[in-house]
Amino acid sequence: MRRIVNHELPDGSIRQVYPFHISLEGMECIVLCRDDRDYDAMVKVLCVAARRKNVIIIIYAVVSNHCHVAVLAAGQEDAYAFGQEIKRMYAMWFRRRYGENAVLRGSDVKAILLDSDWYVRNALAYIPRNALDNGCNVSGYRWTGYRGMFRSGPPEAGRKVSSLTKRERERIMHTGDALNEVGWLIDSREELIPESICEHRYLEQAFEGDPAFFLKTIGGQNAAEMEEKLINGPRKMVTDGEFFNLANETCQRWFQADLSAISRERKYRLISYLSKTCRTTVPQTARVFGLPRDFAARALGRKS
Repeated sequence: MRRIVNHELPDGSIRQVYPFHISLEGMECIVLCRDDRDYDAMVKVLCVAARRKNVIIIIYAVVSNHCHVAVLAAGQEDAYAFGQEIKRMYAMWFRRRYGENAVLRGSDVKAILLDSDWYVRNALAYIPRNALDNGCNVSGYRWTGYRGMFRSGPPEAGRKVSSLTKRERERIMHTGDALNEVGWLIDSREELIPESICEHRYLEQAFEGDPAFFLKTIGGQNAAEMEEKLINGPRKMVTDGEFFNLANETCQRWFQADLSAISRERKYRLISYLSKTCRTTVPQTARVFGLPRDFAARALGRKS
């Protein structure tokens, strides 16, 4: 398969792009998508955010408390910025609709480079498989890009988003962005048609143009293994300075205090949280938090 390709990006430039898996996770205590309006809004947020951050959506899945997207991006920074923009935009939608603030504050955004053919194929299959989390069949679930893949016959008909008036864009697409050049289509329910928003050709070539290969990969996956490999396991190693800044910013947000001023108990809580979002070592944690090495090891659940 062609994992790394040259592709035209939303800004019109032609760049070498790489596949990434983006996940917005961590929402165990709240339902983000409570009805069809929310699911529809999340899909539209994905598209507008991708256009703003100059990435290309391959396939996506939105379920009740998280979402997954595979994209083509010119680099890690663009992929991560896309995930952060999803988080920011959907938080705004949620606040306007339900009056709840900071609903996504505790969520994690992860952007993982799919650096092998195995990773690409299994990520592309894992994403629509998330329909099972909502108790639905993969093929019948409305809020994934699945039905845009391996289509036969003429394209699904719909109205061009580029033809919407400003008022219609704000009502239907929930954005004031000018969308004059996009090729997106909406159906009779004013929902985006997946074939028009996904780079289905990339997925199809990844599975050698064989829909049975795609279905077999979906059906043969161990969901727990894929969650560990794509979401829980991969974490980015950062420098001491970056880790200190991240720890101090989180400390200010949680406790309204500098990292040096909080108790060991609070440091333990911070270490437990931060170790889930980035990869660190016992010596680095001890340095950044000003702790004895054995305490840092206990906080990380490792040997000193």
